[in-house]
Amino acid sequence: MSPDKPISPVVLCGGSGTRLWPLSRKAWPKQFVPLIGGKSLLELTLERLRHLNTEVTCVASDEHRFFVQEAGAKAGVTGKQLLEPVGRNTAAAMACAALTADPEALLLFAPSDHHVPDAKLFAETVRKGMPAALAGYIVTFGVVPTFPSTAYGYIQPGPALPDDQGRQVARFIEKPPADVAQQLLLEGGHLWNAGIFLVQAKTLLEALRKYAPDILEACERAASDSQCDGSFQRLDRSAFEQCRSESIDYAVLEKHDRVAVIPFAGTWSDVGSWNAVAGLHEADADGNRVSGKGFAAQATNTFIHGQTRPVVALGTSDLVIVDTQDALLVASANCVESVKDVVARLTQEGFTEATEHRRVARPWGAYDSVDSGGRFQVKHLTVKPGAKLSLQMHHHRAEHWVVVSGTARVTRGEDILMVHENESVYIPMGTTHRLENPGKIMLEVIEVQSGSYLGEDDIVRFEDTYGRLPAAEQKKG
Repeated sequence: MSPDKPISPVVLCGGSGTRLWPLSRKAWPKQFVPLIGGKSLLELTLERLRHLNTEVTCVASDEHRFFVQEAGAKAGVTGKQLLEPVGRNTAAAMACAALTADPEALLLFAPSDHHVPDAKLFAETVRKGMPAALAGYIVTFGVVPTFPSTAYGYIQPGPALPDDQGRQVARFIEKPPADVAQQLLLEGGHLWNAGIFLVQAKTLLEALRKYAPDILEACERAASDSQCDGSFQRLDRSAFEQCRSESIDYAVLEKHDRVAVIPFAGTWSDVGSWNAVAGLHEADADGNRVSGKGFAAQATNTFIHGQTRPVVALGTSDLVIVDTQDALLVASANCVESVKDVVARLTQEGFTEATEHRRVARPWGAYDSVDSGGRFQVKHLTVKPGAKLSLQMHHHRAEHWVVVSGTARVTRGEDILMVHENESVYIPMGTTHRLENPGKIMLEVIEVQSGSYLGEDDIVRFEDTYGRLPAAEQKKG
């Protein structure tokens, strides 16, 4: 088989990103949040994979499908989305991707939330793994370590493969304690496990059938009974829910005898903690790093992420400060790995801020819940050029829309109205309505809701551009 065979990238878009709370939350995980230069990690990943192929398959949850679709459009790639009804870890996600691909396809599995600045070097390194993958190996890529990390797993390379095709993997090492990590670095030769794999679809399926037949069988049923909706392919819920949750490392790689590793010498980060995010920003003379509206005065080794308002760190040392519209994190730099534990506690105690943002993304744009009271709620809507909300009706609330930027086309009952900046329109309770942006700039609207019940489930959809069924997603717009 020719080494010129095209590589088919598959991006694994799962993960809740709780270690980067409060910026990343279950409803809007870190891979979708603009984090580096105004771009999300997923968008940067897709841009990087574009050097290998402009057609990319993404495996994502149904809840996040429009985030993935938008990132793909921004990155200039096309391809299908394989939608998981529930999360079942990487073994199931990779199995379903392989089952829905050509058996001879050379699949590159890549996480959506890693940062690799040198896209050209990344593509060159991946291509080095092609001969081994075409020879029946599962090829993984190990990052040359730069410090004794306790947050990453390690790979110990074994004997060299023929014709400079990489090395066999001798063993995988779990995330080690500090003293073991230091020893691995001193010994040399060990690599960080980046969780990136190059393998033919048939090779992966054969390995799964040998080491995890129950996972493969459940995924076969989920894939065979899947339903296609445009670029979306929805796996069967009942079959997929029966699949056990396990990583590909545990399910296959640690048992398989044909795993190869190729070293990657470039910069890499899984952006797995606030310290990792801080490391993406340049430090001043005192070791302070700032993102957004942060100011460090008489401070040392302090990271500030300020989204909307000035955040001042005065006389601080070794702190991480992350400010969002509805939650604030102040943590010792030595404790950031415990953020996920705090999020679990907040969730248990019923704080919606643990999992949901005040700003909620939608396929047509977003809304920000500005204020609310017993019988009113105020939202700031932003509608993309050419986008429109569903044709809908509310039983228990009326709405008043004020256009602050752009021009809105409003359907109200039988009427079609053009509403310009500094103009408003009233939508009575029980009236069919729709908001559209016919212009070429972002439409911004202040929405004031009033009524006896303002819950997001008070909506009846009659028509929707984005294929959302009324019973499947009872959300605004």
